[in-house]
Amino acid sequence: MVNRVWRANGLKPHLIKTFKLSNDKQFVEKLTDVVGLYLSPPEHALVLSCDEKSQIQALDRTQPGLPLKKGRCGTMTHDYKRHGTTTLFAALEMAEGKLIGKCMPRHRHQEWIKFLELIDRQTPSDLDLHLIADNYCTHKHPRVLRWLKSHPRFHMHFIPTSSSWLNMIERWFREITDKRIRRGAFGSVEQLIAAVEDFMRQQNENPKPFIWTAPVQDILEKVRRAKAVLDKMASE
Repeated sequence: MVNRVWRANGLKPHLIKTFKLSNDKQFVEKLTDVVGLYLSPPEHALVLSCDEKSQIQALDRTQPGLPLKKGRCGTMTHDYKRHGTTTLFAALEMAEGKLIGKCMPRHRHQEWIKFLELIDRQTPSDLDLHLIADNYCTHKHPRVLRWLKSHPRFHMHFIPTSSSWLNMIERWFREITDKRIRRGAFGSVEQLIAAVEDFMRQQNENPKPFIWTAPVQDILEKVRRAKAVLDKMASE
C-alpha cells in the first residue's frame, strides 16, 4: 500500500539529490561575468575553464573482473588495493573543447604556477587568456598573483563560492571519472597517469565542446525560488 501511495503521488523517497545555495555577496556580479564569457566570449582571446581534480586514487582490484556477456553487465570486486594518488590539473578551452592537462603529485600554489606556465606555452602568444576558476586559496596565493602580474595576457575570473556547477571543467571531470577512472584497475600511479593522459589525447583528437545555454536571468530565477522555499521552511 505504501508503494502504491508513493507511485500515485510521484514520490521517490529512495532517491536523494544534494544542493547548496551560494552565500557569496558578489554572486550576481560573478555569475554575470562567467556566464558572459560562456555566451559571448571576447574577441582575440581564449576562454578556459580550469581546476584541479585532486587525490585521484590508483586502485587495483583484488581479482580480475568478469567480462560482459549477454544478460550480464561487467563486474569487478568490491575490494581493492591502493597504490597512491595523483592530482590532475586541467583547462578546457571553451570554443573547441580541447584540453590542456598535467598530472602532478600535489596541488599547492607551486604546482598551480607550473600549470599556468604550461597553459602559457600551449596557447598562441598573441591571444589573451580568460581563465575561469574556483576560489581555492592556491589560485589566489601571493606568488600566484605576482606571476599573473608579470603575465598580463592572463585574466582570472572566479566563480561564486559554492557554485562548482558554474565551472564547465567539472562537467569534463565527470566524463573522465565515469568513462575511465572509475572502471579502471591500476597497478601503480604511473599506470593511472598514463590512462588519464591517453583519455585527454583522445579528447583532443576529436574535441567536442560543452555548450553553455542558460542565461543569467533564468539562473537567478531558480536561485530566487530556492531561497524562497528555504526561507519558508526556516520560518515554520
